[in-house]
Amino acid sequence: MALKAYKPVSPGTRGLVLVDRSSLWKGKPCKSLVFGKKSSGGRNAHGHITAWHRGGGHKKLYRFIDFLRNKVNTEAVVERIEYDPNRTAFIALIRYTDGEVSYIIAPQRLAVGDKVVSSEKADIKVGNCMKMINIPVGTVVHNIEFRIGKGAQFARAAGTYGQIVGRDSGNVIVKLFSGEVRLINGECRATVGAVSNPDRKNAVLGKAGRSRWMGWRPVNRGSAMNPVDHPHGGGEGKTKSGRQPVTPWGKPTKGYKTRRKAKPSDRFILTRRKK
Repeated sequence: MALKAYKPVSPGTRGLVLVDRSSLWKGKPCKSLVFGKKSSGGRNAHGHITAWHRGGGHKKLYRFIDFLRNKVNTEAVVERIEYDPNRTAFIALIRYTDGEVSYIIAPQRLAVGDKVVSSEKADIKVGNCMKMINIPVGTVVHNIEFRIGKGAQFARAAGTYGQIVGRDSGNVIVKLFSGEVRLINGECRATVGAVSNPDRKNAVLGKAGRSRWMGWRPVNRGSAMNPVDHPHGGGEGKTKSGRQPVTPWGKPTKGYKTRRKAKPSDRFILTRRKK
């Protein structure tokens, strides 16, 4: 997919750069694989905001994505590539030989008419899914499973991927997109290839309204608030807070590490991600 720059015929199109989606499916999604999605506005079951700056935005239908790929040894044909408003990557509708349809995350260079399969030992071809112990060292993969049978957890966002860099007594060593190197059980599954839509990071929305359509609300600086609203607030005119950066509840931020000490999964991390 390429980027599409717009002529400045209005203030909103000046500087606007979007991903060209002209080659994607233009119809509605597969009805049997969608259900209504209620917007939470960033609030939890108690009504408290836990994800800030969310709310509004266009109504969405949730597309059910097959992250397990547990329909083994059954070939499927890619029927179409679609846009999914719930994620940064594109999705592909595949139809198995027995007639069942499913959505998967579309990898780069996957085209309509291609055949994909989930198997113990499939060909090393884009879109094929298999156990990582059977994937050659050096292969680029996405939709990486971390716990057997739980489904893909790593490398699902647009343009991301991991690389298998080694093996160690039934486990595989995977270098993730962040630079972190992890040890993962070889029985976990992964899909060959990198995730589609890598140009998304270069898009320029052009105006605040386009962000609102996506459900993102404005972000306000703590220093622009009153003392009752934020620790950085108050003071005459523009002022430095006079203390280290903190959240509205006083917890240090901007570089402060919040990861729990002695977290059980620490033993699987061989090299930390890049600083």
